[in-house]
Amino acid sequence: MFRRVVRQSKFRHVFGQPLKADQSYEDIRVSRVTWDSSFCAVNPKFLAIIVESGGGGAFLVVPLSKTGRVDKNYPLVAGHTGPVLDIDWCPHNDNIIASGSEDCTAMVWQIPDSTPLRPIMEPVVTLEGHSKRVGIITWHPTARNILLTAGSDNLIIIWNVGTGEHLITIDNHPDLIYNVSWNRNGSLFCTTCKDKKVRVIDPRKQEIVAVRKRAHEGSRPMRGLFLQNGKIFTTGFSRMSERQLALWDPVNFDEPIALQEMDTSNGVLLPFYDPDTNIVYLCGKGDSSIRYFEITDEPPYVHYLSTFSSKEPQRGMGFMPKRGLDVSKCEIARLYKLHERKCEPITMTVPRKSDLFQDDLYPDTAGPEPALEAQDWLEGKNADPLLVSLRDGYVPLKNRELKVVKKNILDSRPAPRRSMSTCDGNFAVCVCVCKLLEEIHSLKVTVQSQEKRICDLENKLSKFTNGTA
Repeated sequence: MFRRVVRQSKFRHVFGQPLKADQSYEDIRVSRVTWDSSFCAVNPKFLAIIVESGGGGAFLVVPLSKTGRVDKNYPLVAGHTGPVLDIDWCPHNDNIIASGSEDCTAMVWQIPDSTPLRPIMEPVVTLEGHSKRVGIITWHPTARNILLTAGSDNLIIIWNVGTGEHLITIDNHPDLIYNVSWNRNGSLFCTTCKDKKVRVIDPRKQEIVAVRKRAHEGSRPMRGLFLQNGKIFTTGFSRMSERQLALWDPVNFDEPIALQEMDTSNGVLLPFYDPDTNIVYLCGKGDSSIRYFEITDEPPYVHYLSTFSSKEPQRGMGFMPKRGLDVSKCEIARLYKLHERKCEPITMTVPRKSDLFQDDLYPDTAGPEPALEAQDWLEGKNADPLLVSLRDGYVPLKNRELKVVKKNILDSRPAPRRSMSTCDGNFAVCVCVCKLLEEIHSLKVTVQSQEKRICDLENKLSKFTNGTA
């Protein structure tokens, strides 16, 4: 008699559970802009959500502890002149967030630990280089201050936000770019495009390393993720509009390692990946469910685990980094589901009887320290993320200053304070005075050296005229 063998996995019984109503974030007007981004970004200190606002674009940033109803007059981050399309927290500083907008700019913001009394209107730096809307924002995983932006002008631009410099421009996409994903050490990234191709690109050489044509046959948007082992996970649609997921090896892009069809819903699948557990969470826009899969080296390679279902459809989703999880409750993931008027945290938990720290669930994870400086990365160096242990939990640091290698405007500018206009005016005057003093000093040094040279020459001349030389 044939007996089915159940695959052994410590994640077979992972279950999702929404937090209680008083731990949600209520009365938030989530953006209605028609753009396939997640509209939400979260880190161990703050929750950021793109919201509706008049007279430009804005997003809301609240401390994680500020649950319940959010006051309608709560100060927004509101410096863009067009709707905000994408936001992303810096992995190396929990107070720094970047945003992209329909106004063709990307902006980098420093968020104070204390609640601001006024809207934050002045970014730390504005990045201008795109001719159309900026719809994709993503930070480099290991290098300090390296930010990637992609726009509807089909350009990818890499910036050093510490100096505001435009480092690299990549223009090898003939159509709209759907998403960009860095690999583990940031040496490569993969892109999905409206031309149905998945590309692997070396940004420093500005060349395409590998390309797969028609990764998914359907015309709806695709998404791609670099996995920890160098494989690429994609979601898309078949020619019959069935949603698909696929696993690829960039070394051999001819055939997928795995290809699965899911359903016929038309919502774009947003994948979120946890490299520590090798689990991918699929959240469809407009769906009311979250599916999760484990990626292994054994056939069929992509293993379905379970589905979290609820009644309300999701407008967007945020994914908490591992540093922000509660290890005492065996929580392996936390997602922040956006409803029409609220944000609901959903925890993914592995049931365990013991209260001790579970080493197998929590290997060392990427910490908040960068492994490289921007210039090192630009010169060709690579480094994996610097890892930290979660055995004693992770305590977010206070509003920390970035380490300065060269002049870094993220460090030299203070975080926004309550008296915004006075602070900005004094800061500008101080900078101007310092520049003048530096120029005066350099001129004095030059003049003194020239005067000494003139004296030496005059002495030599006098020796010749007196016949003593």
